[in-house]
Amino acid sequence: MDDPILALILTAGASLAVAIPCLLAAYLCRRRRSKAPVKPAAQPELPVSVPASIAHQDSSSWSFYGSSAADSSLAKLSLADLAAATGGFSPSNIIGDGSFGFVYRAELPDGGGAVAVKRLETHGAAGNREFRAELEVLGSLSHPNLARLLGYCAAGADRILVYELLHRGSLDAWLHGDGGPDDAPGSRCVLTWPARLRVARGVAAALAFLHHDRRPPVLHRDIKASNVLLGDGFEAKLADFGLARVVKGSPAASHVSTQAAGTAGYLAPEIWAGVGATAKADVYSFGILMIEIVTGHRPSWPVKPNVEEKEEVDLVDWAREKIQAGKASEVLDCRIGIDEGQGKETEEMKGLLDIARQCTEGVPKDRPTMEEVVAMLNKL
Repeated sequence: MDDPILALILTAGASLAVAIPCLLAAYLCRRRRSKAPVKPAAQPELPVSVPASIAHQDSSSWSFYGSSAADSSLAKLSLADLAAATGGFSPSNIIGDGSFGFVYRAELPDGGGAVAVKRLETHGAAGNREFRAELEVLGSLSHPNLARLLGYCAAGADRILVYELLHRGSLDAWLHGDGGPDDAPGSRCVLTWPARLRVARGVAAALAFLHHDRRPPVLHRDIKASNVLLGDGFEAKLADFGLARVVKGSPAASHVSTQAAGTAGYLAPEIWAGVGATAKADVYSFGILMIEIVTGHRPSWPVKPNVEEKEEVDLVDWAREKIQAGKASEVLDCRIGIDEGQGKETEEMKGLLDIARQCTEGVPKDRPTMEEVVAMLNKL
């Protein structure tokens, strides 16, 4: 073989010997990179205003307001619409603080009126649980004494619920604040006795419906004054079903959870003891609420039984002792202005407190059902 040809063959062989390992190494590196986990893109922060560029994205109809929403599916709303309606979720539009988020007043477009928008905190699992609970319970129910759920929004990490707006605000604001939001600033409006009695009857009717007329039954698990909203004529509307649970079988026998849930001061003693919640725990909380309605004091309010005594006692224990001693009139909210001589209202007040005493018995089986409570209230 000629020397030039041999030299050419040797040169080509040497080049291939170098190129093949390089190509193989490049192939293996690329394969490794393709198998490496892809880091997800960072989630954008939720908008607090609506830029013009997204003003028409995810458009939704607001026609649910004023329609028979209780008989149809809930409206699924867009984040853009809700942000626009609340002024970018402006702090100036906050009208309440729910269990897991703020409640905003929202103005519907085209003069559609106002609604209440609850934007849930979803940093943990609690906000998502509340969202699902409210949709499961209120999304399928209709009752005059339940706050009406109109629509919802699930966009990214955001969970938002839209309710009818009750202009008179919460029972808590009327008992312990300056009255409803429609009152003049600085005014101190006192809830009259007829209004308080109507509120008690309304909440009782709502709970009786949930426990006995709904299948499967529902336990609210967070009865308190701030979860009672007031409509025109002081009609009570039970709200905030974030801790509610649907139970299997009889509500009197079914334990939905052994974990304490609710608000301190309203919780039944068996809940603190680690016993699962039943309908009788809701009955106990309702009894506490009735004592609060009559006395005008929160359940956590400390009481000195006598001026001379230094030790304070629990409001509920003090009220129950007065009721059992036949001195119910001594626990009445003095702002109401009921005198002993006002027979009908005095008897109604005493009757309400006696029902409250029965509802707050320490042993669950000694408490009445909410159906029995409604019957007793209707006789006052």
